[in-house]
Amino acid sequence: MIFDGIASRSDKTSLSRRSFLASGGALGGGLMLSLSLPLGRADAAMADGFAPNAFVRIGNDGQVVLTMPYVEMGQGTYTSIPMLIAEELEVNLKQVRLEHAPPNEKLYANPLLGVQATGNSNAMRGAWKPMREAGAAARIMLVTAAAKRWGVDASSCQAQDGAVTHVPTGRRLTYGEVAADAATLPVPSNVTLKSPADFKLIGTPAKRLDVSGKINGTAVYGIDARPAGVKTATLAQSPVFGGRVKSLDDTGAKAVKGVRQIVRLDDAVAVVADHMGAAKKGLAALKIEWDEGTHSGLDTQTIARELDQATLGAGAIAQSIGDVDKAIAGAATKVEASYQVPFLAHATMEPMNCTAHFRKDECEIWIGSQAIARVQRMAAETTGLPQDKVIVHNHLIGGGFGRRLEADGAIRAVQIAKQVDGPVKVVWTREEDIQHDMYRPYWFDRISAGLDEQGRPVAWKNRFAGSSVIARWLPPAFNKGLDPDSTEGAIDLVYDLPNFQVEFVRVEPPAILTAFWRSVGPSHNVFVTESFIDELAVAAKQDPVVYRRALLDKTPRAKAVLDLAAEKAGWGQKLQERVGRGVSLQNVFGSYMAQVAEVEVAKDGTVRVRRVVCAIDCGTVVNPDTVQAQIQSGIIFGATAAVYGEITLKNGRVEQTNFDTYQMIRMNEAPAIEVHVVKSTEPPGGLGESGTSAIVPAIANAIFAATGKRLRKMPADVSLLKT
Repeated sequence: MIFDGIASRSDKTSLSRRSFLASGGALGGGLMLSLSLPLGRADAAMADGFAPNAFVRIGNDGQVVLTMPYVEMGQGTYTSIPMLIAEELEVNLKQVRLEHAPPNEKLYANPLLGVQATGNSNAMRGAWKPMREAGAAARIMLVTAAAKRWGVDASSCQAQDGAVTHVPTGRRLTYGEVAADAATLPVPSNVTLKSPADFKLIGTPAKRLDVSGKINGTAVYGIDARPAGVKTATLAQSPVFGGRVKSLDDTGAKAVKGVRQIVRLDDAVAVVADHMGAAKKGLAALKIEWDEGTHSGLDTQTIARELDQATLGAGAIAQSIGDVDKAIAGAATKVEASYQVPFLAHATMEPMNCTAHFRKDECEIWIGSQAIARVQRMAAETTGLPQDKVIVHNHLIGGGFGRRLEADGAIRAVQIAKQVDGPVKVVWTREEDIQHDMYRPYWFDRISAGLDEQGRPVAWKNRFAGSSVIARWLPPAFNKGLDPDSTEGAIDLVYDLPNFQVEFVRVEPPAILTAFWRSVGPSHNVFVTESFIDELAVAAKQDPVVYRRALLDKTPRAKAVLDLAAEKAGWGQKLQERVGRGVSLQNVFGSYMAQVAEVEVAKDGTVRVRRVVCAIDCGTVVNPDTVQAQIQSGIIFGATAAVYGEITLKNGRVEQTNFDTYQMIRMNEAPAIEVHVVKSTEPPGGLGESGTSAIVPAIANAIFAATGKRLRKMPADVSLLKT
């Protein structure tokens, strides 16, 4: 599907043969340029020969079509990545059209992840060089083709606005007019990328290409897919983790007007109907008896106790510097604490959904997925069909936050579709979406530090226990008891800590599959590290900003954002009673960020985040508007978790059911947010999740400043904050 703009609905660099594979050929008289996106490390690409590709296509009309290896879920990817190509290709964004990439791990794998996925705040990081190289190489080929037609030297020609001009004579050919000729030329082995001083698009605010379709209703999300003859289904899954259907009386459901079929699975029942209203009425009329299995007694307290106990033993060492135990033993002051963070749901505005049509020798799927190749692979396993017989159409996503890196929704739809004649759209109710989410892990930390006579930390030791999402999702990336996601934000801290040790103990909760959640590991680790560094400042009787600043001589980028955030927030200025400021500092997802939260705690313990000031050094900014929007949304997402977010279990069941019990920050509660960006020529860092991980400790530290009460467990417990 090609969509209009997202229309619709839907330095000098050497390019080796391995890192830039190109095939030229006329497609309807156009140019098709296939580009290899190298892996993050050259040796990784050499080891397995994996060559993920992006594709640039230029037609006779001069329009550039980019097959996107990433998916748009509100983060602005479908504007910023085209800007990279357009910058080097010398075209206007209005000439760019986009299409969703089909599932193909070899062609479209994220070069930093090695799999076809949109996540980890690295779409821009992965695309930064390859996409610009794509545009530069295509431009060189087009200019060369025009020069050959005119019989002139290519150096006398200039590309601009989708055309090539012969400067001395003013002759002009559009890209479309020379595309077929360019397709016959060899791909240049070296391309020169623009210097930042020459950027025309990069660094400028660009209007989102997907906005018009979202305003006029032509944008197509997964939930909008409507293949001919489609029926709608909704389902009830076992309310207890690991439970099964024991008995079913569907008489009442079958009597509902519009209900066409009841599908019984081992652990779920679906009602297929003409529309969602009938399906929901039919679902309500079902009488299901569940076999609750072995986890009917599972509760949150049991899981927390197991994690607490696990931190008493040794874990896999994620990072070790110096002799921590010796340094703590000889310290003038010792500080110890334990922290924990809860399970969290994604609660995306677009609930889980997938449309599937199962035929004897083929299965077709319509979905919005962050990992479309994973959907294809797991659907093939579910159906028993060869992978190439599973056709998957990707769509825009109405909120992902990591939830749609999973394929469980597609598997459910395929299981149901196997018993339905024709296509069926399976839409989860909000209750099913929250109670059968795949949650951010529950973590427990046991942390200690030693301070010298001046209060400066001489040792830092952190051992934490929790689930590893990567161990399940991408097993090869889990090595020696460690994975990069679980430890990011806990290791390689910005602070100068001469003796330092972090250990991770993997503990998987019974029957509960955990999943990536916007900032995942850092959402936990930054809360712990930035809350604990505040505790050290208090123990040293020093201002939290001053204390941090003294530990940043080796990380000037971190010091710069800390100073900027403190200045803009008016750090040190007097506030009224029960209002406090809290600070956090981090380097995760390749970006340096500091936040100052201004929080008011009412006498009844209610927490209100009044203002947030953020300073960020995210390297080169591609689209300033996206930077602002991403940080704002990340702060709202994280602040919601800090104030309200918690999934709890009782009797093997999730207690939260909808937005009344899994509450979001509402518009009237949203803080004023200021974003200040440090100018930088470094490569882009990640943005989509940085704001989420930074805000939680800033709020917790602000609550301490306002009340003198230290929260080591989130969300904020109102009962502990009452006067």
